[in-house]
Amino acid sequence: MLKFILRRTLLMIPQIILVSILVFMLAKAMPGDALTGAFQGNPDANPEQIEKIREKMGLNDPWYQQYGRWLGNAVQGDFGQSYVHKQPVTHLLAGKIENTLLLSFFTLIITYLIAIPLGIIAGRWTDTWADKIIVTYTYFAFATPIFVFALLMMFFFSFILDWLPYSGSVDIKIETGTWDYFVSRARHLALPVLSGALISTVTTIQYLRNDMIDQKLKDFVKTARAKGVPERKVYTRHILRNSLLPIAAFLGYEITGLIGGSVFIETIYSYPGLGYLFIQSIQTRDFTVVTSLVLISATATIVGTMLSDIILSIVDPRIRIE
Repeated sequence: MLKFILRRTLLMIPQIILVSILVFMLAKAMPGDALTGAFQGNPDANPEQIEKIREKMGLNDPWYQQYGRWLGNAVQGDFGQSYVHKQPVTHLLAGKIENTLLLSFFTLIITYLIAIPLGIIAGRWTDTWADKIIVTYTYFAFATPIFVFALLMMFFFSFILDWLPYSGSVDIKIETGTWDYFVSRARHLALPVLSGALISTVTTIQYLRNDMIDQKLKDFVKTARAKGVPERKVYTRHILRNSLLPIAAFLGYEITGLIGGSVFIETIYSYPGLGYLFIQSIQTRDFTVVTSLVLISATATIVGTMLSDIILSIVDPRIRIE
């Protein structure tokens, strides 16, 4: 097992290097550079002065020299300077990453709290009215784009019922650390979390339902029933246990998928996280922030994939590469 983890970790290093090269080259291929956003819309900008600053920053150097400096600084946690927000990118991200992690964490929890019971009901009582309702829900959820569903949720719960706020992460008038502050954060999280969770349940429900149906036909289940094992124990000890293991293994994929998918949710609800910052940075051509966020997201995806492989190797030792 230790050999498998070590091999999988070492394989991750060249993947991250390759991703960093692709991210850097795509950023270089975009119109403008790190100074574009800083002087965008400034009528007093002097082209000669901008060119001197560009030369001083090394933006005219060959790409491989710029990449070496950028990667070396990124490894040390220095992602450069945001010329739009006038502060280091690291400080800028530190103020946003907590919101994105909170959003992703609670979305994941709510997703599993909804998806696992519905998947079990649909898988155990197949072709009943409950199964048909659940399958219909998954079809509608799968066919509905997340930004459309989020707008519908906002319209209903914020504008029609006026129950929940539709933007921000907390009421700025409330003092930090008080009980009202945590209540306000929870209320601001409710709509983004529910919007993301209700759409994200589709994959887990369908996978759990289909796997339970498949497990019913396995020989060891037929043998257990032939021995007179109660039906409840057949489902809990044999069918359900085997169906839940792959879902646990896919946890890493779920986490990275939620972090990546938060771009739409955060933008629609003006939720100040990494996704909302990413869209703002593209609009203002703050390329330093854009490249940093893409690199972080890609790295998180690679790490999440590695974690999923490790978890899957634990629950199913047959796939280990010894």
